[in-house]
Amino acid sequence: MGRDNQTGVTEFILLGLSGQSEQEKVLFGLFLWMYLVTLIGNFLIVLATNCDSHLQTPMYFFLANLSCVNICFSSVTIPKMLVNHILGSKSISYMECMTQIYFFIIFINMDGFLLSVMAYDDYTAICCPLHYTMIMRPKLCVLLVAAFRVSTNVHALLHTLLMVQLTFCSNNAVYHFFCDPYPILKLSCSNTFINDLMVFTVGGLVFMTPFTCIIISYDYIFSNVLKLPSAHGIRKALSTCRSHLTVVSLFYGAILEVYMHPSSSYSV
Repeated sequence: MGRDNQTGVTEFILLGLSGQSEQEKVLFGLFLWMYLVTLIGNFLIVLATNCDSHLQTPMYFFLANLSCVNICFSSVTIPKMLVNHILGSKSISYMECMTQIYFFIIFINMDGFLLSVMAYDDYTAICCPLHYTMIMRPKLCVLLVAAFRVSTNVHALLHTLLMVQLTFCSNNAVYHFFCDPYPILKLSCSNTFINDLMVFTVGGLVFMTPFTCIIISYDYIFSNVLKLPSAHGIRKALSTCRSHLTVVSLFYGAILEVYMHPSSSYSV
């Protein structure tokens, strides 16, 4: 096996969907269906927010950006998995794997940041309605999204550059269905101290910052909502953020399940 930069591995073997042929066919159909639903659903959201003048608000601006990120996020991993199934292969080249890692980090972080600013948007709409238009100005919304894009790209670039400096020896079996940074890192036969430090410091900061913003925003929202005099007012206020809370719960719940119990989550 030839060398590729700092590594003796030219490809990785993705074993996350290893199993009986019938099981793999069912999973292939399930992932294909989920991918198409994700693409169509999010594309329709982007189309609606751009075509309907009534939806030209900060909330829908962030929602459209979140939909674009969701399209890109799913497109980083699922198409390769589907192609491998069609070709009867489980391999992914070293460069494809590093590219997957780079874009995976960008889009998972963008998801978190956008969900946090949407929580702040809910807080402003419910708790400071008279100042909403002054606080959530269009220019500020654009600047926030631009800042998120720059910061997530920098984080992904740093992490990927550190990753390509590692040496990977004979073990190239990844018990996952895509190149998740953490299981790939565990395969390295060189010192990963700097990489681990990057994951637990910068990665932890990037994860916890939006999560903390969401918790604080909803703490203020619930505190203010419970002071409303009528049950109708409470229901109306909570209905504003119900869908967002559902997405936040699914997003962070999935992350905690995968990374708190990695041995049971990396294979299907």
